[in-house]
Amino acid sequence: MGVGMRNLLYDLELLKSVKYNLPVISVGNLTVGGAGKTPHVEYLIELLKDYLNVATLSRGYKRKSKGFKFVQIQDSVLASGDEPLQYKKKYPEMVVAVSESRALGIPEIVKNYPSTNVILLDDAFQHRAIEPGLNILLTDYSNLYVDDLLLPAGRLREWRSAAQRADIIVVTKCPFDSDMIDKNGIIQRLNITESQKVFFSYYKYGDPYYMYNANYRVKLAQVESIVLVSAIAKLDYLMEYLDTHVETVSNFKFEDHHIYTEHEVSLLAQAHQENVSEKKLILSTEKDATRLDLHRKYLLDKKLPVYILPVKVAFHYAEGRTFDDYIKDFLLKFKI
Repeated sequence: MGVGMRNLLYDLELLKSVKYNLPVISVGNLTVGGAGKTPHVEYLIELLKDYLNVATLSRGYKRKSKGFKFVQIQDSVLASGDEPLQYKKKYPEMVVAVSESRALGIPEIVKNYPSTNVILLDDAFQHRAIEPGLNILLTDYSNLYVDDLLLPAGRLREWRSAAQRADIIVVTKCPFDSDMIDKNGIIQRLNITESQKVFFSYYKYGDPYYMYNANYRVKLAQVESIVLVSAIAKLDYLMEYLDTHVETVSNFKFEDHHIYTEHEVSLLAQAHQENVSEKKLILSTEKDATRLDLHRKYLLDKKLPVYILPVKVAFHYAEGRTFDDYIKDFLLKFKI
């Protein structure tokens, strides 16, 4: 009732959403996590960064700092949150900021960096204090929002009808083989409006690289056994990929955004040492690496082979160009 009343007040404009005189693109979902926001935000960064001054704004989930903050490369994950720190480390020249209030965060970015051309909002679909120029909604192929329930019975943050606010709906983490997807059936079930566009994305994993020197890379085909350490919302998609490339996977799984303790990292080292395979390594995700780095001295002293599995978003049905053109068209037609 509370969620519905809040949305109703915004729909009736009794509560006002703020608009800005520069393009704002929101990437979010209806569920509590696991739809793939971070790789899709990075897709947009890669698409735009060579032509525009891009900034990202996130809440900075589980950070210990408060208020508005510009993220720096040397920051601890505790000060900025894992996803914003990941953006900053991968794109050092880009403006990355965190703020509980995006409505207050956007003016701070523009005030300090007036040359900013576009702001990407990470996980702001429910942040209705802002009316973005473009609203991108993600939904996991294995758990579409139309099949889910509102918390606490399910994982939805708000009612399914909220999807009508989206301009683009991306069905994420689709099977690697597009022939396995009932494209038309899914589009029909999503019950989209005439103005909404639907795309189907999947992940392309790269060669793992050593956590403290990206020049050292390995082929998964050359690895027999890995210890996977991860604290992400959903692991099934990654495990499906690894099971087809590695003989054995030992899984150290924690809750989403978990901050690793010294004891847990020591257990990780023990699990690696007890692995009898000669071709072995420790594997993690890029987001997890920002939290593992809290124990950099230990990892280096123990010479643990922690490798990071990079991931990029791709689109099925050769629709990547169509998606790109939709984003570019929005930016070209944007009027103050």
